[in-house]
Amino acid sequence: MLAQLTGTVSYSDNEYLVLDVNGVGYKVYTSPDVLLSATDGNELRLWVHLVVKDTALDLYGFFNRRDLRFFELLIAISGVGPKSALGILSLADVDTLTQAINDGDATYLTKVSGIGSKIAKKIILELSDKVETVMHSNTQKEDVDTLDALTTMGYSTQEARLALKKVPKDIHGASARLKEALKTLSS
Repeated sequence: MLAQLTGTVSYSDNEYLVLDVNGVGYKVYTSPDVLLSATDGNELRLWVHLVVKDTALDLYGFFNRRDLRFFELLIAISGVGPKSALGILSLADVDTLTQAINDGDATYLTKVSGIGSKIAKKIILELSDKVETVMHSNTQKEDVDTLDALTTMGYSTQEARLALKKVPKDIHGASARLKEALKTLSS
């Protein structure tokens, strides 16, 4: 239904912000990182997930699709609600959380209020094979975006692909991958 909102921050709290999108204020629950950058009057773009409950429709917002996908994987696990998932994402970035899951570090996840060792072990069990897929599919999407940008700039598809192959896989984000590809093309 809703995928992304871009608007002006009209209010921020410890748990949520209000994003004014063409005169409509959306209450969006988000992480402390987003809240720290959400200064009243500034424009902000968030990837959002709508949680439908019997008594409410709640929006959860993230800076990027990767965080959103990780959030969606977490809430798909029985016993992990959206507030707990947001708490987990507030601990660290997705790379660090992925490493903790791959390492089987349940104590890392239990730092979140409401996540005990049983749920932490369940998260590790259910996500251990899925988190690498999220990271890989995100890189694939970034590469598609980078290829589109390079061809829009006038490079041939072949030139763009060759340059993109030379970009190290540890560089994440379409813009960062684009910058590296452009460096390759200019040399």
